[in-house]
Amino acid sequence: MSLQASRERIRLALLIVLVAGLALGSFWILALLRQSGESALPIAKDEIDFTVEKFNFVRMSKSGEARYNISGHRMRHFPHNDSFEIDQPLLHNLAPGQAPMNMKAMRAVIEKGNKRIHLHDKVEVDRPASEQNPVFQLRTDYLLVLPDDDLIRTTQLVHIQSGRADITATGMEANNATRQIFLSSKVSGSFLPPP
Repeated sequence: MSLQASRERIRLALLIVLVAGLALGSFWILALLRQSGESALPIAKDEIDFTVEKFNFVRMSKSGEARYNISGHRMRHFPHNDSFEIDQPLLHNLAPGQAPMNMKAMRAVIEKGNKRIHLHDKVEVDRPASEQNPVFQLRTDYLLVLPDDDLIRTTQLVHIQSGRADITATGMEANNATRQIFLSSKVSGSFLPPP
């Protein structure tokens, strides 16, 4: 092999190393620019990072038992406040030792780490009759559900049917664990005697 051919090979190898170094450096600079650009850009409040169709989510207790499940037609996640919006939600209470309760609405918003569920528009709450309790039905346009506390609240007009009682009121808080209902104002109702 001649000295001239060896020099050519060394020049070619140096040129390849230089081009490869420039390419890697360019990718590194591009990655830095993307990273700094993404952190500098504000996230729009209505920006959705993922959508799930026809889902069923089960929330477990610390002991590993199912507490409740939420299903719906469509769920969207908003990363700016880590909230979820659900179309046609259905909540089902699965807590052991408690009567099952179903809640549905046209729309729901879940916030604060799944600790607050806001049900909006045509909200219906149904609990079938059991040995201890009569059938329970509630209708309203808005309901705040606090699943970890077994509480539901509203400041809106509510219509409640429980057993042979038919009640309307503005504002309500109900505790599913203790079976107590507090009505705030404009309460009216009818109570039929037992048959």
